[in-house]
Amino acid sequence: MEMNLQPRALACFVSGQPFSEGDRVMSLLVRTETGQIARFDALEANAGSLAPDGFVACSWVQVFKPRPAEENAERALKLTADTLFQALADPSSEPTPETARLVRFLALLLERKRILRPRGRTPDGEREVYEHARTKQVYKVAAIDLSPEFFTAVRGQLSVLVGGAEEQPTAAAAP
Repeated sequence: MEMNLQPRALACFVSGQPFSEGDRVMSLLVRTETGQIARFDALEANAGSLAPDGFVACSWVQVFKPRPAEENAERALKLTADTLFQALADPSSEPTPETARLVRFLALLLERKRILRPRGRTPDGEREVYEHARTKQVYKVAAIDLSPEFFTAVRGQLSVLVGGAEEQPTAAAAP
């Protein structure tokens, strides 16, 4: 799965204020009404006013760091399972339950592709430890139970990203 995604914004989507090093930035990955995948970045303080049209597939908060000048921007624009995992599992990010579920699924996928290597569990048993084969970065991923409900929820999130997603009817909408 590959798709193009706009790069991290340099300014808040809500206020237009440029991000500074150390700012806490909330990012949303949204499938718009036209079917496009869009990323919206806003200062965490303005996140309550961030309400893009479309279905929010996942969100995360991380500390803003200016992009290094030598970074290959074209490569960073490709959204792959690996780049999505690295963005969502960044130790400076604060995961939501939806994001944690997606990170767990991506870790399983990348372990199967041998991009991530399992290194056991944390002493408390609540997180799986993985090492990225190329970067040697260590990630701690929530050890979420792999129940049928887990896979149903992940399927919904992924279908939003790759297309073909129809919003599930809510309990209020049921006859």
